[in-house]
Amino acid sequence: MSHPYDSVKLGIVSVSDRASAGVYLDKGLPALKEWLTRALKNPITFEERLIPDEQARISAALIELVEAGCSLVLTTGGTGPAPRDVTPEATLAVAHREMPGFGEQMRQISLKFVPTAILSRQVAVIRDQSLILNLPGQPKSIQETLEGLKNETGESIVPGIFAAVPYCIDLIGGPYLETDPAVCKVFRPKSAIRTILFE
Repeated sequence: MSHPYDSVKLGIVSVSDRASAGVYLDKGLPALKEWLTRALKNPITFEERLIPDEQARISAALIELVEAGCSLVLTTGGTGPAPRDVTPEATLAVAHREMPGFGEQMRQISLKFVPTAILSRQVAVIRDQSLILNLPGQPKSIQETLEGLKNETGESIVPGIFAAVPYCIDLIGGPYLETDPAVCKVFRPKSAIRTILFE
């Protein structure tokens, strides 16, 4: 029996001088992989990259992942105001279109926790048929940003950015992403909802 959900290829990129040099263990890639595996019902193939904070290397990796067929590319790290934080510049350099709403919402979510969230410079862009998103560097912040904030009863207080990702990918011609609503409830207009028929 064929799988009821489209197979997807996802690019995950951790940007860190020290982790890429082996000074400490990278936590970004495992955090991205864990959350995406939990949130998505689709069969996933991950393309992983661990690279230093070098703008040209980051841009080259993003282009490579888009060309490899990753419909969604998530980066973690390198989005602050420090001189070595160049992930947003590297991302904008490969953009065909900018999607500013994602960065705005990420900062809104993080501001619920820390006032320094306004120092974060995450961006989101479209290149060809791929959505590229910069996420924060901390595993806890990655989850909060993607999933949003829920109250004690599990109701959403602030929607995470991933709620809008599948429909964005629909609109740019990518695969149909289906999530587990217990992790992240996706929003699509009624006309865009596909009924999955199980055999």
